[in-house]
Amino acid sequence: MNKNNIILIGMPGVGKSTVGVVLAKKLGYSFVDADLVIQSREGKLLHEIIAEQGVEGFWRTEEAVGESIDGRRTVIATGGSAVYGERAMAHYRQIGTVVYLHLPLEGIRERLGDLTERGVTLKAGQDLDSLYAERRPLYEKYADITVDCEGLSIREIVKKIVEITA
Repeated sequence: MNKNNIILIGMPGVGKSTVGVVLAKKLGYSFVDADLVIQSREGKLLHEIIAEQGVEGFWRTEEAVGESIDGRRTVIATGGSAVYGERAMAHYRQIGTVVYLHLPLEGIRERLGDLTERGVTLKAGQDLDSLYAERRPLYEKYADITVDCEGLSIREIVKKIVEITA
């Protein structure tokens, strides 16, 4: 079992994919974006998958993909809802260090555009505030390390992760 992977979790818009690419380059690691793996396997965009399968159907697909992702010296950017999949999160914790990229709700709100178009899984009647309140304890539960990203550039976030995980 290889633990030389870094798994990024956090809210949509926090920068998991962007940070992941830069971090992988800095460390000489491979990079996997779980959302892109899902889209590739399903042959559809995230919001199309959610529209067809529903929120919970999408979560099942996301969990199956998460459980199947493996790597050696790989940075893995998960989807924001990956933390709903207990088996996938257990797998991620076995294969690497789980890093929660934390940003306060207002910072997330500023970065996000149309939630539906972004492929954010919202249950009926759910808004960003309630989604944040529901997910934050899950991110904290699964994180080996939390990085506060407020006011930091991508480069500064990457530097923090490298220092903490070295």
